Amino acid sequence: MNIFDGPEALKAAIGQEIGIGEWITVDQATIDRFAEATGDHQWIHVDPERAARESPYGATVAHGYLTLSLVPRFIAGVRRLDGLRLSLNYGLDRVRFPAPVVVGSRLRGRVQVAAALDVPPRGLRTTYGVTVEIEGGDKPACLADAVVLHHW
Repeated sequence: MNIFDGPEALKAAIGQEIGIGEWITVDQATIDRFAEATGDHQWIHVDPERAARESPYGATVAHGYLTLSLVPRFIAGVRRLDGLRLSLNYGLDRVRFPAPVVVGSRLRGRVQVAAALDVPPRGLRTTYGVTVEIEGGDKPACLADAVVLHHW
């Protein structure tokens, strides 16, 4: 866990990997809850029997947006911002899903500080480059540049 005591400390980490998160398992219950929350009930996500028969992956796969929704968790898992008043999601600059997340896969996030821009007073718009890795996979599940507005 990297600890940053203010905007200057976080800016000093630009271009550096600040951590690799712990593995989490994406199970069918998680996929089903995400489908319920978003209304995306496509069979490749929620019908294990059909997916076993018809999917090129031989099983259900997580929604890409489910994988993307884990990005803030991966960021929070590798760094602590001491004295922080609040953080707001600002957006995403780039997102790609190079490999599917087959049910039962384990994921973790590799996080770097890609950029940081001062936002007065005592704010910092920070871009985190996140690579979501699949345990044993050749390609990442997701590459995302997540932009977060931090206020100290």
